[in-house]
Amino acid sequence: MPRPPAPTSYRVAVAIARPLVRVLTKPTHRGTEHLPDGGFIAAANHVTNFDPLTLLDFLTKAGCYPKVLSKASLFRVPLLGPLLRSVGYIPVHRGTGSAAASLTAAASALAAGECVSVFPEGTLTRDPELWPMRAKTGVARMALTTGVPVVPIAQWGAHEVMARHASMIRPVVRRPVQVVAGPPVDLGDLAGRAEDPAAVREATDRIMAAITALLVTIRDETPPTEPFVWRPDPQAGFAQ
Repeated sequence: MPRPPAPTSYRVAVAIARPLVRVLTKPTHRGTEHLPDGGFIAAANHVTNFDPLTLLDFLTKAGCYPKVLSKASLFRVPLLGPLLRSVGYIPVHRGTGSAAASLTAAASALAAGECVSVFPEGTLTRDPELWPMRAKTGVARMALTTGVPVVPIAQWGAHEVMARHASMIRPVVRRPVQVVAGPPVDLGDLAGRAEDPAAVREATDRIMAAITALLVTIRDETPPTEPFVWRPDPQAGFAQ
C-alpha cells in the first residue's frame, strides 16, 4: 500500500526542525534502500533526548514521515502537545489501562501504509557504554500482530550534542552523527504468535541484536556479550 502523504503541519514542523539538526550535527545517512514503500516499523536505539530529532531527520529525508510512539506526558506540554497531535504522533500511557490503546493506534497507522517509529528500549539506555540494553516487548508484539516489516536503525553521535539525561544542548561545534538502517529483521517463523510470550521475547531480542550489529559498524567496537538489563527502582520515579 502506498504511503499516504504527510499532513501539511508535519511538513512545516520538519522544515523548522531540520535546520536546527543541521546546525548542530554533520549527519551521515546510510541504508535508506531498506525502507519499504508501505507500512513498516522503524526501530532504533535510544541514547539521548536528541535522538528523536536525528532519527526524524533520517526518515523524513528519505520521504517517510513517521507516526512516533511518544510518552503521554509530552502531549500535556503547552504548544508541544497540540503540535504532536496535529502530526499524528501516538501517546503511550505507560503503566495504565490505556497502554494497549497506543498499540491499537499504531496498528491502524501501519495498516494504512504509514511508518511507525519506535525506541524499543522504552527509555534511554542505561548501559554504561551506551550500547542498546534489553528492550521492552511492545515493538515485537506490534510486529507479530500486524505482520509488517521491522527495519532496525542504529544511530550514534547525538550524545555529543546532548548528554544522556540532559535537557539542554551542549554549546559545541557541529558533531558527526551517523544513522544507518539495515534490512528488515526476519521474524517469519514467529508470525501469528503475538500472544506467545516466548515468541514475543525472541522477536524482541532479534530486533535489538540487529540494531546492535548495525551500531558495531558505526562504532567499530565490541558490544557486551549480553545486553544490559535495567530494573528500574519503583521508589526512584522518573529520575531513574
